[in-house]
Amino acid sequence: MSFQKNATSIFQTMSQMLELTGGDRFRVSAHAKASRVIKELTIDIEPLASAGDLKALVAIDGIGKGTASKLVELAQNGTITEYEELATKVPSGVMKVLSIQGLGPKSVKLMWDEKGVESIDDLKKIIEDGSILELPRMGAKTVENISASIEFLESSGKRLPIGIAQSIADRYLSLLKDTKGTIKVAYAGSLRRGKDTIGDVDILIASDDPEAAREAFVESPGVTAVLARGETKCSIRAAIGDSSNRWGADQNSAVQIDLRVVSESSWGAALLYFSGSKEHGVRLRERAIKMGMTLNEYGLFEDDGSDPTPPQTRGVDPVACETEESIYRALKMPFIPPTLREDRGEMSLEESVRVIELADIKAELHSHTIASDGKMTIEESAAIAKSRGFHTLAVTDHSQSSAVAGGLKPDRLREHILAVRKVDQKTDGISILAGSEVDILVDGTLDYDDELLHELDVVVASPHAGLRAKPKQATKRLLKAIEHPMVHVIGHPTGRLIERRPGLEPDMNELIAAAIEHNVALEINSHWMRLDLRDTHVRAAVEAGALISINCDDHHPSDYDNLKFGVMTGQRGWLTPELCINTWDANKLHGWLKSKR
Repeated sequence: MSFQKNATSIFQTMSQMLELTGGDRFRVSAHAKASRVIKELTIDIEPLASAGDLKALVAIDGIGKGTASKLVELAQNGTITEYEELATKVPSGVMKVLSIQGLGPKSVKLMWDEKGVESIDDLKKIIEDGSILELPRMGAKTVENISASIEFLESSGKRLPIGIAQSIADRYLSLLKDTKGTIKVAYAGSLRRGKDTIGDVDILIASDDPEAAREAFVESPGVTAVLARGETKCSIRAAIGDSSNRWGADQNSAVQIDLRVVSESSWGAALLYFSGSKEHGVRLRERAIKMGMTLNEYGLFEDDGSDPTPPQTRGVDPVACETEESIYRALKMPFIPPTLREDRGEMSLEESVRVIELADIKAELHSHTIASDGKMTIEESAAIAKSRGFHTLAVTDHSQSSAVAGGLKPDRLREHILAVRKVDQKTDGISILAGSEVDILVDGTLDYDDELLHELDVVVASPHAGLRAKPKQATKRLLKAIEHPMVHVIGHPTGRLIERRPGLEPDMNELIAAAIEHNVALEINSHWMRLDLRDTHVRAAVEAGALISINCDDHHPSDYDNLKFGVMTGQRGWLTPELCINTWDANKLHGWLKSKR
């Protein structure tokens, strides 16, 4: 485990242990925030921590003196004294109980204090003997849900890649749209914010016939358990079923789906509240309070705080509630797109940010055909790209070292270049460029010689092997590829596969600086199992002014549909259209490509 991943985990665990032991809520929050900040850093802080450079650590936005001191201690001693002290107070099994969905620190602490629950097995015992019912707020239905959550955790419990979660959400949206009485239906939560993994799926519905919506939801095909069926909330577990599985998703696992039944009049407030993030919502509510108002899932209300009763139950009319835009406007803020709602600076915006949108993309620069491991001919891929309004398609089949992917030896590549040019000549309405996804070898050299690279219109240089290298080695390797004069794009720079392979951990700030110097674009690979660059890397690149390329890495016709995930990742990184080469018109894009020849 890398230093930063270890630090991220330790600070998050410390936050949880502090809460379990009754620690000060500000310290609980501070450690949780430190965990988030460290996780999102794009630089390698281990050298700074190892050198005890507190000044440099504190200069990093979000890291205070206390956090910096603990990072130094972790780097130099391999642990943090406070963490070890807390760990002696909280049995490791209690932390595992905390991982059960639906159980928060207060409930876990109560079980621990009152019933001696120090493991999931201990929890199972008090469920079996019924003594759990002696605890406050532990009714039969709650205990039934806890049992179901334990079963779910032990059978799967993993976060889903966004592509699978999206297909499930779409399935339920389609079902509910066709249900009697439906006025509006939408998904919310981390899926709407475009996070690369999803814990559960949140769906909102406004309906003239709420009971019809509830019935359609809980009785839908694939439901393995009904966890709750109330007036305003229903929860189910549903089998993933026949979602896209070309990349090895576990089709035997299940996902929790929550349906919230809301009033059409408070639709905007509910959508804002249930979309999150938690951190963004907290900041919005703080802003509302400072303005003498209260914000909740029912609306934004004038409220001086003197009456603890929720304003909507007192007959107070909302200032805004029907749309998200009206709420932001009443809070004297520009509209914040869902993908930006992560408390990463968006609260300071004075006007809306024009982030990239799906309609801005006019070119695909990373695609594969039957010449290597793709499932489409050149003509078939070009037809799809043209139908989407693209002016350019680059055919970039694998290079020779990717033998398992049918990589092309030099002679085959030259034949393939001719084949691409032939199709381009006879195809109207789109330019088809001859390129290659060229392996970046472990020493940083490229998989073809310079003479052959010069014949290509587009070179996407990507790492495929040696993805366990240490950060310094990975940085050196990728820098060498960026510095190569014929490279246009660095494809999926870390090589990660979400929830399956962490990939390389280079110093992204060094790569970004080199990419700017050498006029190279860094890729957001849109496949939902990659999304590499990830959002925090994109944000660092955008702030520095680096070029970004959003590509689908098409192998199959359906891969073109993954573009939305790449765009959402770009949005989460505050990517503007002008920095994305796929948005440029044909003249500008082709001129840039030729500038490296």
